[in-house]
Amino acid sequence: MPAGLPGDTAVNNLANPNAGRAVIFDLMSGPKGSPKDRDVQVPYLGSPGGSGFAASGNASTGGLSTGIGYGSPPIFGPISDPNFSNALAGIRRAGFSDDYTPGVTKPDGTASANSTYMYIGGGKSLPTGVSDPYTAGFGIGMGGNGGSRDAGAGPAFTGFPIKTVTAVGAVANGAVVEAGFLNRSGAALIADQSVFGSSTTASAAPV
Repeated sequence: MPAGLPGDTAVNNLANPNAGRAVIFDLMSGPKGSPKDRDVQVPYLGSPGGSGFAASGNASTGGLSTGIGYGSPPIFGPISDPNFSNALAGIRRAGFSDDYTPGVTKPDGTASANSTYMYIGGGKSLPTGVSDPYTAGFGIGMGGNGGSRDAGAGPAFTGFPIKTVTAVGAVANGAVVEAGFLNRSGAALIADQSVFGSSTTASAAPV
């Protein structure tokens, strides 16, 4: 199901919401009409020729294990540390790394070439059973606190990826934290606070 935003209207949640609280989601299930969106007509499992599941008319706010969950928050505060910058120490204490892109970034900080960090086996297989990971369009997106859930041309909507970014000064909700990434935490930031910023560039179409 596409991601619903807590606090937005039912009508907006079934369209393209942005007014509710921030929600993070799998880019292949959260945007309406995305490949794993099951709020659309799909064949019954095991019966490709069946009439399919009728569209449910619901938008999910369940846990991220279902593809959708709460958050841009938390806001990571700076922590004094003799070995790292205060901002980086705060991010590390929270269990993340600077410039981390959920579902994409490898432990060494570089981007994965495919979706094996996002899904077991890459999330897709050939008819022969051989793993055939996605090479574009995978990861974690976010909508809410003014940020739209969907992006691009429908009906196969894409979304806006997130990344750990750090403020160098005061940053209002909806303003730029770092180039290309906006504050969608719902709160104003001060210098050296970090958040999962929402990209201003839509994700690629899944391939």
